[in-house]
Amino acid sequence: MTFYFIRRFLLIIPTFLGITLITFLILQIVPGGPLEMEIMKIRMGGQKGGESGSTSGSTQNIPQSAIDELKKFYGFDKPIHERYLIWVGNLLKFDLGRSYVYSEPVWDVIKSRFPVSIYFGLIGFILTYMVCVPLGVYKAVKNGSVFDFISSSLVFIGYSIPGFAFGALMLVLFGGGSFWNVFPLGGFRSDGWDDFSFGAKIWDQAKHTFLPVLSYMIGSFATLTILTKNTVIDNLGQDYIRTAFSKGISEKKVIFGHALRNSMIPIATGLGHFLSLVLAGSFLIEKVFNINGMGLLGYTSIVQRDYPVVMGILVISTLLLLIGNILSDMIYAIVDPRIRFN
Repeated sequence: MTFYFIRRFLLIIPTFLGITLITFLILQIVPGGPLEMEIMKIRMGGQKGGESGSTSGSTQNIPQSAIDELKKFYGFDKPIHERYLIWVGNLLKFDLGRSYVYSEPVWDVIKSRFPVSIYFGLIGFILTYMVCVPLGVYKAVKNGSVFDFISSSLVFIGYSIPGFAFGALMLVLFGGGSFWNVFPLGGFRSDGWDDFSFGAKIWDQAKHTFLPVLSYMIGSFATLTILTKNTVIDNLGQDYIRTAFSKGISEKKVIFGHALRNSMIPIATGLGHFLSLVLAGSFLIEKVFNINGMGLLGYTSIVQRDYPVVMGILVISTLLLLIGNILSDMIYAIVDPRIRFN
């Protein structure tokens, strides 16, 4: 089994190169790139100048030498394959490039967003397990009851609503300026947060946290809840459970000490994706709530054609996902000694 995981780690390299190569090619050939946007800005500036009478309409024509300089600045003076090889070479030196928009190293731009994304991702991850696992167990015990039917209906309704749409709806109903003005319209903290008292800081942070975390979690409720319910039901039908009941062991002890323990095997594999918490959530959710995290950075970078930042976020997210998948298999093998990977 050791050799299996060694092969899995070695496969990260071609998988990573394949993902980054495809994304890099798409970004390079898609119309409306940074070069075209810069030329458009210059031409729009020339049009405005011509309208004001300060310059003539000929300023819209950009000299070829200026275009060549722009191509050299953005790296478009070289073939696509050579650009990709240069990018990979810089990546091996831990150089993600320099942001077109922020004029800073990509790593500096990205790392400033880590604390915000980790904060929301960690809270959402913990609360999801704290709510969904007990709910799934109770649904398994009450399988077929009115509670099971109503809770399943609510869970799947929530699953069918995109997180960003749910967040926008919550802001309309409960955001600042609405009839129920309970939560702020967005952001991570209120202005002047550093000057608040300790209790006011906690309360302000909680108000800014509740709706975004709820939007993050709503999509994962159905998956984890139903998975827990089905695995518990499956274990409750096993022979060892009937044997435990025949020995006079209490129902509570049988469920939580035997059935739930074995039911946690498939559920525990999700812990391997703990590393991907840094990019938890959705680009659109952070856009809706104006949260200055990795999601909003990725969204604005795509819109503004800040390709170095887009590729930097892709590098981090791809590595975390690939490593998280391997860790999930490791956890699966640890919690269930019967599993053997060949």
